[in-house]
Amino acid sequence: MAAPPQEESALVARSQAGDLSAFNELVEAYQGQVYNLCLRMLRSVQAAEDATQEAFLAAYRHIRSFRGGAFRAWLLRIAANACADELRRRRRRPQISLEQASEDQERPLDVPDSGETPEDFALRRELNRTLQAGLTTLPPDQRLAVVLSDVHGLSYDEIAGNTRVSVGTVKSRISRGRERMRRYLAAHRELLPETIRHMK
Repeated sequence: MAAPPQEESALVARSQAGDLSAFNELVEAYQGQVYNLCLRMLRSVQAAEDATQEAFLAAYRHIRSFRGGAFRAWLLRIAANACADELRRRRRRPQISLEQASEDQERPLDVPDSGETPEDFALRRELNRTLQAGLTTLPPDQRLAVVLSDVHGLSYDEIAGNTRVSVGTVKSRISRGRERMRRYLAAHRELLPETIRHMK
């Protein structure tokens, strides 16, 4: 969970002064969100773990360049760049081992919430799996915009800053991405949990 803004600002300032323990607190606060973004972009546990580690290493190396504003948005931009680098590497050498593919299919994208029943968790996991499958059908630019908006709650302005495009382009990518997701879910209703499948 993210620290309150004043406490976060203090941690950032201490990190910029070279305090590794302060930076580690920022890592603990945001590692879940960074990993979640990387996993949704890359759909590989190993690649997401590697990209998460690379993102935090890059953030530590460049922490002095942070000039204020939303630290979370700055960090997610670094994570998005790490994912983009990995996707470019994949295009150059598009291969994945069967062992890795099997491992990634078995690992859940999230963990149980202590307040939910086993049935609720199974339903949420099934829905999450279907949504993730739909996300992977989107072009990377649309997928990133949708994840930053609908999963991480970033504003259009923050996403524009993260992806270095105009707000209009962000809105267009999100709109097209959501429409593709709607079409995917409509065409794959059988993959949705039964209780959601029959909702109007």
